[in-house]
Amino acid sequence: MDIQTRKIEFVQQFLKLQNEEIITQFEKLLKKRLSSDIDDQLKPMSIEELNLRIDKSEEDFNQNRYKSTAELLTKYR
Repeated sequence: MDIQTRKIEFVQQFLKLQNEEIITQFEKLLKKRLSSDIDDQLKPMSIEELNLRIDKSEEDFNQNRYKSTAELLTKYR
C-alpha cells in the first residue's frame, strides 16, 4: 500500500472518531512529532561558520551595505 492510500485511510478512520480524548492524543502526538522534525533540521553553527558570518557582516557595514533601524521600521510598517 502506498503512502497516499495509507493517509487517506487514516483520515477516513480519524474522521469517524467520536472520542475527544483520542483526538487530543493524536493532536499531541502530531505536535510533538512536528516539533521533533523541526528540531532535527536545526543544527548549531560551527565556530568557523559564525566567524565567517561576523566577518561578512563587518565587511557589509564598512561598505555601507546595511539598513538603519528607521529604514527597516519604515519598510515593515
